[in-house]
Amino acid sequence: MIVVPAEFTRTTVAREGEACTPWLDALPSLVAELLERWNCEPDGAVMFGGVGIIVPVLRRGAGPAVLKVSFPHPGNLYEPDAFATWQGRGAVELYERDDEHFAMLLERAHPVTLASLTDEDEIAEVAGRLSQRLAVPAPAVLPRLQAQADSWEEELERDARELDHGLPVAALDAARSTIQELARKQPNLVIHGDFHGKNILRSDREPWLAVDPKGYAGDPAYDAGTLLKTRALTILTIPDAGRRLHRTLDIFSEAAHLDRTRVGRWAQLHAVQTAFWGHHNGYRRGRAGQARTNLLTLVETLINHLTPPHPT
Repeated sequence: MIVVPAEFTRTTVAREGEACTPWLDALPSLVAELLERWNCEPDGAVMFGGVGIIVPVLRRGAGPAVLKVSFPHPGNLYEPDAFATWQGRGAVELYERDDEHFAMLLERAHPVTLASLTDEDEIAEVAGRLSQRLAVPAPAVLPRLQAQADSWEEELERDARELDHGLPVAALDAARSTIQELARKQPNLVIHGDFHGKNILRSDREPWLAVDPKGYAGDPAYDAGTLLKTRALTILTIPDAGRRLHRTLDIFSEAAHLDRTRVGRWAQLHAVQTAFWGHHNGYRRGRAGQARTNLLTLVETLINHLTPPHPT
């Protein structure tokens, strides 16, 4: 049987509480049962991400793959539906699925991420091309991102009123307008939902493939905001960061065949939501204290670069 990595156990308990212990205890047996059912054998060390483990396997008579088992959570429900819709178009292929146990057998990619590149132009172009390929008509099973518009608006107004945030009026007004004008009525296309460089892997079948989708139906321009906020910590440390941020959006938009203004508006909303999230929860790289303050300052700088001039 596999050994569940101690760090995965620690982070899962820290996030989910002791109630997840029975699931963690049963995980080796579940993996063994899935390997037997799907005619696989282990082929490397167990890896893990934020919510699940990845077991490299060999499918008997069919070659390499990975077995992914995720912690049962509503946020993980639609990942296999997204993969099934894409059928390998810009994403790893789905070979088998067990929705009851949040398990999938997937095409194996390389553990080299787009985020490991140092050329920001290449990162933006690759991500944009993939975004365009993933934007296929959405099946009815996927949740509609526009259904979140009311809660986004309520959270924005509550946080703007109650938090000591210091965001300018222009930034809040721009975020409100995006919710009203873009979020409430969106295209019926598949979007990744957590689209950033670490969720894009090197592959043999294609140069790059997407992994770990949340799976929504909505506006593909939404995904640009996730990509940009994950690149912002790097971009904001270089000279003329504002120009670099806008160049990234320009390149992404062109490669994805998306309207540049629309992409920028979604990115600005993402940034405002990220700032308020940080005030409530901190960030992975800085939960509290000066580290959180420094990250909030960077996010606010990002917002200032992305917010269009306030009309007079």
